[in-house]
Amino acid sequence: MRARVNLRMSGLGGQGVVTSAHVLATAASKEDKYSLSNPFFGAEKRMAPSESYCRIGNEPIYDRGELVYPDVIMVFHPQVITLNKSYTMPFYSGIKKGGVVIINTIEDLLNDEQKEELAKNDVPYMNFGATEIATEVAGTELATNMAMLGALLGVTEIVTMNSMDLAIQDRFGKKYVASGGTATLDEAIKKKFAKKEQLLKKNLETVSKAYEFGKAWAKTLKQPILN
Repeated sequence: MRARVNLRMSGLGGQGVVTSAHVLATAASKEDKYSLSNPFFGAEKRMAPSESYCRIGNEPIYDRGELVYPDVIMVFHPQVITLNKSYTMPFYSGIKKGGVVIINTIEDLLNDEQKEELAKNDVPYMNFGATEIATEVAGTELATNMAMLGALLGVTEIVTMNSMDLAIQDRFGKKYVASGGTATLDEAIKKKFAKKEQLLKKNLETVSKAYEFGKAWAKTLKQPILN
């Protein structure tokens, strides 16, 4: 694993992209790693472009703001690619050599040019039905971000499942104060489940199933991830 890993998450409003970066950064801090997350978005409304960044490393992190050169790119919605609903275009802009791209889709959305650009930089991409897994396991597409985090862990092992479990408990099991659209999404998720215990259980089950998918996919590659 690289000493410093930069992640860019691109999706649409209402998918929990901002929450994902925060939960991942929290999980990293549980392992005494340095981490920083921050959002980047315009109008806080459903289906509007939303982007967030997470930096994780073994040394203090001082830079923040837009992440231009990511090691990992996570695409939370197909429209980021098909309709260019992203603040960073093309969606793979700046990806570092030997990085990885994780896309929430059950279909291959990339054209030949995009595939060629990624291959040039030794960047594999994984098509992964995160929304389908979220709906199947948690019973709601609101858990899509949990599936994306699970897949990320399976592919990169950037943090452990135990640390992710603790981070999810911090976010949804305790009183966390969010703002704007993120607060609205948090409330929608909590209302979906009658008890916090059920919410935590379903979130972790979603992460776990996606983790196995990501881990299995990573084993099919001929190259190591993020080395």
